[in-house]
This record gives sequence, C-alpha cells and structure tokens, in this order.
Amino acid sequence: MSTTAPAASVLFVCVHNAGRSQMAAGFLAHLAGDRIEVRSAGSIPAEQVNPSAVEAMKEAGIDISDQRPKVLTPEAVQASDYVITMGCGDACPVFPGRTYLDWALEDPAGKGVEAVRPIRDEIRSRIEALIAEIDAKQDQ
Repeated sequence: MSTTAPAASVLFVCVHNAGRSQMAAGFLAHLAGDRIEVRSAGSIPAEQVNPSAVEAMKEAGIDISDQRPKVLTPEAVQASDYVITMGCGDACPVFPGRTYLDWALEDPAGKGVEAVRPIRDEIRSRIEALIAEIDAKQDQ
C-alpha cells in the first residue's frame, strides 16, 4: 500500500501556544489521524501547556500532556495550507496562497477546568467543521 501525502497541513496559532492552539491541535490529530498534518505555535510561547487545558482534553479522551509550546516561525506558516489564529493579532506572518481563519475563542489562561470545558467543546465543533471542509475539497 502506498503512503499518501496528507490532505492538508494546518497550523494553529495563539499567543502562548499553551491552551487554545494545543487543544485544537489535539482534536485535529485525534479526529483526522494522519490524513491532516497538524502544527501549533505561539507568538510568545509559554513555559508549559495550560494544566486546565490538559485536564479538559483528558476528560475528552485526548492526552496533550506531552506537548510543549513552540515559537511561531515564518517557515511553519509557509509550510501550512491552513493557518488558524486564535487571538494572536498582527504577530502572524501572512503568505499568499494560504487559507487564514481567525477563531475568536476565549483565552483559557489562568482559568480552572470548569471554565475551559466550554472553550474545549467550541474548539471541537470547529475542528469537526474544518475536517469536513478539507474532506470536501479533496472530493472535488
């Protein structure tokens, strides 16, 4: 069986790469498997992933505890078909030919797991819609 290239490459960007972008990357990797290449990064990466985000994702059956915040590079943006920003503002470099989406999501920084759950659930529904969009483009 031949290995096929991923249908698309998606980069999730937020300021600290500690909450929203990590949860989004976790969901996309879990739900799409290796069909979609997943990256995440932050304009000012935190020291560690938000423990409340890790806990909220664990409740959803996804372990992101081994992830580390990464710095956003122009190369990561250039290598991605979709760049999904989550409140990083003007820090994201723009390259032609990429699909840019801005997801206005509440920042889970400093919040307990109870406050993170609705953010997690909103991210999951957006990820499911994104996968459907990518799959639809593949079928054209």
